[in-house]
Amino acid sequence: MPLSTLPPLRDIIALHGLAAKKSLGQNFLLNLNLTAKIARAAGDLAGKNVIEIGPGPGGLTRALVASDAAHIHAIERDDRCVEALQSLIMAAEGRLTVHAEDAMAADFETLCPAPRALIANLPYNIATPLLIGWLKNVHLFDSMTLMFQKEVAQRICAKPGTGAYGRLSVIAQWRCIVGKKFDLPPSAFTPPPKVTSSVVHFTPRIDRESSIAFETLEKVTAAAFGQRRKMLRQSLKTLGSDTESLLEKANIPPTARAEEIDVDGFLRLAKAL
Repeated sequence: MPLSTLPPLRDIIALHGLAAKKSLGQNFLLNLNLTAKIARAAGDLAGKNVIEIGPGPGGLTRALVASDAAHIHAIERDDRCVEALQSLIMAAEGRLTVHAEDAMAADFETLCPAPRALIANLPYNIATPLLIGWLKNVHLFDSMTLMFQKEVAQRICAKPGTGAYGRLSVIAQWRCIVGKKFDLPPSAFTPPPKVTSSVVHFTPRIDRESSIAFETLEKVTAAAFGQRRKMLRQSLKTLGSDTESLLEKANIPPTARAEEIDVDGFLRLAKAL
């Protein structure tokens, strides 16, 4: 069964009673031009194992099957969607495997061999925890192409000195080169969310300090941005160490505020701690 003969996504949704569940953060993307655009934003997928999180009725999955990816591994916790994807599995002719499990607990290292590319339209309610977990293990991926609420995407890509710059900016840009690709309006989804969405591409970095424990940088950024309006000599006191000495070791002025410090500055702070 070729992809071109598959029923329209709206028919798949009707046939399997796929009313979007708010509890699962489901907003289905049915425009196949947009799903193809997301697949293209992931770059060259030839020879790669693509991992898709939350395929739903399979809009983005169809675009991935149509790509040059070696194999697509779709992780879906909704049994209704797993059933709805069966016709697409047949059309993919052995290149699509659907894993009925929770993405929060998935072990990508055993799921499929490298090279891996992670692609997903993420549920807004768990997008940030998922991203933090993947950044901790970003060495497992060649790239990540992920959709977020626009405000979260802005935080991920924000530069020092801006209001959106914060913990997520520092951690994401420590581990990856990040870049926003494009926005999608609420009308692109069924049901339409109340916010605009943005696709962000992540390329793991190999040129940044890797000896720092992930938890240490999380701790430093939590202290610094927890009281972002205060000078660092005050906000970092929650770390329980000699703040003045810590800042001196990191070559950071004690009167600086968190949003003024670039990623390398936070890495120096974490190393000094």
